Amino acid sequence: MFLLSPFITFVPRKKGLQIMNSLPEDPMILFSYINTKLRDNYASLDALCDDMHICKADLVDKLGSVGFEYNPVENKFW
Repeated sequence: MFLLSPFITFVPRKKGLQIMNSLPEDPMILFSYINTKLRDNYASLDALCDDMHICKADLVDKLGSVGFEYNPVENKFW
């Protein structure tokens, strides 16, 4: 396992390298972190998830569990 950033680490798995996300656990902090990334660096949630190797469905589910949903027109969760 090796550190990529303060929030992401690579963990070897059977089918090559997979990301084990060390994203913020708190949904409100995660909401802020993801929206900041979307605003500053990515044109879409798909681009963010592909680049950061994040499972889009898990992210949407986690933020959805506290009432946030992704708006592709605005490119943010709200």
